[in-house]
Amino acid sequence: MREKVGIMQPYFFPYIGYWQLINAVDRYVIRNDVNFIKGGWIHRNKILINGEGHFINLPLRKASSNKYINEIEILNDASNINKILRKIESAYRKAPYYQDVFPVLEKIITQDEENLAKYLQYLIKEICRYLSIETKIYVASEIEMTPGLKGQDRVIDICKILQAELYINAIGGKELYSHEEFNNQGMQLRFLKTSDIMYHQAKDEFVPNLSIIDVMMFNEQKKIKEMLNKYELVE
Repeated sequence: MREKVGIMQPYFFPYIGYWQLINAVDRYVIRNDVNFIKGGWIHRNKILINGEGHFINLPLRKASSNKYINEIEILNDASNINKILRKIESAYRKAPYYQDVFPVLEKIITQDEENLAKYLQYLIKEICRYLSIETKIYVASEIEMTPGLKGQDRVIDICKILQAELYINAIGGKELYSHEEFNNQGMQLRFLKTSDIMYHQAKDEFVPNLSIIDVMMFNEQKKIKEMLNKYELVE
């Protein structure tokens, strides 16, 4: 059986487009074996505070772009974790789905895990469970890939191992991949472009591209499931 495959590094409560990609494929690979990006979204995201997007940050120990994501450790002490929870609580305690969502977030954020990659892997699986996403999830470091491959060649190798017929990537990576190279391997290449998604927040003016936390706080699960299909696949 040929499969639809998606591959991406893990992020800290990423925006809805990330979950659209997971939902759009049969098999999703978490790239925990790539370099950590300082100043990126791997350990932080934005939530709505007083009508504006504000960062929540997962504190890290000696983070470096010279390390892989699965080599980074979290400063997972009660003080740091409680700061994140209190910030979320303060921002969303009046949101319509706070009572349903906050326990889910609390379970994720307070997990007893200091390895960043494993922490985010658990986060991804728990949010998928809440959103009823049934895609099979793999971890790149546990897949026996051809050694020495990088970039597109490594992605193609993973796709071949997972018997992909179609590889779907986020639209932001469009310049990184070649249709010809995928076609040569008997696979199609498409890019997921998220449609404009709006919903009622606490203020009249909508603030886009916030963490999935914001989507979950202001929308019932059935509505979010509909949002997961609001995208197009482009060449």
